[in-house]
Amino acid sequence: MSITDAPPRADLVRAAAELVPLLARHAQWSEDNRRLHDEVVEALSDAGILRMRVPERFGGYESDTRAVTEVIAELARGDGSAAWTVAVWHISSFVAGLFPDSVREEVFADPSVRISGILSPTAMAVPTEGGYLLNGKWSFNTGATQSQWNANAAVRPTPDGGYEPIMTLIPMADLQIIDDWHTSGLRGSGSVSTVADGVFLPEERVMSMVPIIMGQHPLQQDPNTTMWGGPFMPVACATVGATALGLARAAKEAFFERLPGRKITYTDYPDQSQAPLTHLQVAEAEIKIDQAEFHEYRAADRVDRKGTSGEQWTLEERAKARLDLGATCQAAKDAVDVLRTASGGSSVYQHVPIQRIQRDVQTLNLHAIMHPNTNLELYGRILCGMGPNTQYL
Repeated sequence: MSITDAPPRADLVRAAAELVPLLARHAQWSEDNRRLHDEVVEALSDAGILRMRVPERFGGYESDTRAVTEVIAELARGDGSAAWTVAVWHISSFVAGLFPDSVREEVFADPSVRISGILSPTAMAVPTEGGYLLNGKWSFNTGATQSQWNANAAVRPTPDGGYEPIMTLIPMADLQIIDDWHTSGLRGSGSVSTVADGVFLPEERVMSMVPIIMGQHPLQQDPNTTMWGGPFMPVACATVGATALGLARAAKEAFFERLPGRKITYTDYPDQSQAPLTHLQVAEAEIKIDQAEFHEYRAADRVDRKGTSGEQWTLEERAKARLDLGATCQAAKDAVDVLRTASGGSSVYQHVPIQRIQRDVQTLNLHAIMHPNTNLELYGRILCGMGPNTQYL
């Protein structure tokens, strides 16, 4: 074990920004090959970005949520798939950090370890001597082929005949890969399916999911840390929303890069930048980007503030984390849509980044946890005095 001094937030954000040209250069390769380019993964590791949600005692940084979100948003300026994959690796490292020390010593032997993860409990863990036998399949397993571990949800039987949701830590080598990630967006994230076929899990690599969701994990390992000071879902919501924000910024940059000298075909405007329509479009997009930024950073700052103070989360605050996520995704998508519309027919070519950016942000908005409609409804239920219709709060 070793304690590592974490770089300041500004240094990590700067390191992420310096990677943007590399990510952009390899974005098409990653999309074509449906996984991140090896040079991208190596660069993320070398920059220390993969250590941000690793315990300090194992060489990690235990970065706060605001730092994580700012870094991911920077990465998304270069490639949405890279940013999304890093977000999943960060969330899964957060989960792995809650397991007993004996497990963490193995998992975090390399502090730049890559851990993918799935929150949907689509597998069954049956008790056996010394642990469990695990069978099931997880779809949308981002970055699985480039990860060493999988932090996946499952269920196990309870004495009363029911089932309890659990989190598991599985070596990726124990899982089968189904290469089914043929999609319209986030293609470079390599979110393939994985299958467990009679995989043995020792008892220590299984943990009840309820304490993780509720933020009631005992933290015997690091009782003084603040990184795990709150419920899981607000942390996860702030983390994944950063990719949407970064994609909106990427769309703005991509649009203005192509703007000088562009005409509006079949009109008298010799330069698109002179058209009042363009002025309205870029201003509208800027407003939407500001809205996405507000909701994204409000969510992140709330997580950090409450984690530091130890203040308990109310039900409405937990629902508001989902609201902020939905609002971030919707505003980001709206901004991208405006700028894509303003980009003209030539933007359909594969080498023009904004078409990929739009597909990526659309894919994010369809995610079950990120879908704006679902999150708006959830928060509205709470405001109207009804109970939540989900356990993922």
